[in-house]
Amino acid sequence: MYSMLSWDDMCLVHAIADAGTLSGAARALRVSHPTAFRRLNRLEQKMGVRFFDRARDGYTATAAAEEVSALVRVLKNDVLAVERRIAGRDLRPSGTLRVTTTDTLLFGWLSPGLGEFRSAYPDIRLELVVSNDVFSLSRREADIAVRPVHTPDQSLVGRRIGTIVQATYMAKTLAAQADVEPKSSIDWIGPDESMAYPAYERWLEQEGLVDLCRTRVNSVYGMLSATRAGLGLSILPCYLGENDPQLIRVGGAVPSLATDLWILTHPDIRKTGRVRAFLDYVAGFAETSHFDLVE
Repeated sequence: MYSMLSWDDMCLVHAIADAGTLSGAARALRVSHPTAFRRLNRLEQKMGVRFFDRARDGYTATAAAEEVSALVRVLKNDVLAVERRIAGRDLRPSGTLRVTTTDTLLFGWLSPGLGEFRSAYPDIRLELVVSNDVFSLSRREADIAVRPVHTPDQSLVGRRIGTIVQATYMAKTLAAQADVEPKSSIDWIGPDESMAYPAYERWLEQEGLVDLCRTRVNSVYGMLSATRAGLGLSILPCYLGENDPQLIRVGGAVPSLATDLWILTHPDIRKTGRVRAFLDYVAGFAETSHFDLVE
């Protein structure tokens, strides 16, 4: 029985296969590089099997390692499914609820609603994950996501709670100094490549403004800050721009940049008391705090 693989052994093999390097696997497992190295050597000696072809640029999984890694992936998914089903049996509006949303939605719209929610449900502890990255609800990185998205993941459930309308804005101080008609007479602020905002880029190209986009930022909130500083015109969500006393809108909404806002969760936990309470509350809050603020 000594030669049998333990769960820790399998996780080590999976981590190395997934990362492609021993250092990457050590970080994922939260152990030191020497510890991971010793554990792998002991495992290969114990099993009499070479799990990886080792080279200076990384570790390549053998057929044995690929088989173990595939099994770990299946087992982890099974464990997560059981956790979600168990969590879904809790019908009381209490416990910890992990919610992910973007920085701009939290800052510009959602915060007052969260305060009201906490007052209404004091037994629910909120954990807010503020990130522009997409968190996996199926892997329970978060319980609920409030995000702008055109087509939600089909494995999730939820509802569309509004449409985020966008328009052109500039700083009032800049407007006092510049002639913004036509709009091609002033610099523009846009997203950089890391932001992955193809709709904005297409709009800039269609309007012939790419060469005038002399400031690039990696987040919408960063674009808002740059616009306040008078670096140029930018397209911003109206829930940010209309409520900012430092900004002025230039023209009407940009229809091609409107985005649906969704609140999403995993079907296994949608009937959990705290999840259901949050879904219903935020949907109601969205109805009373409209995103379409441009006439």
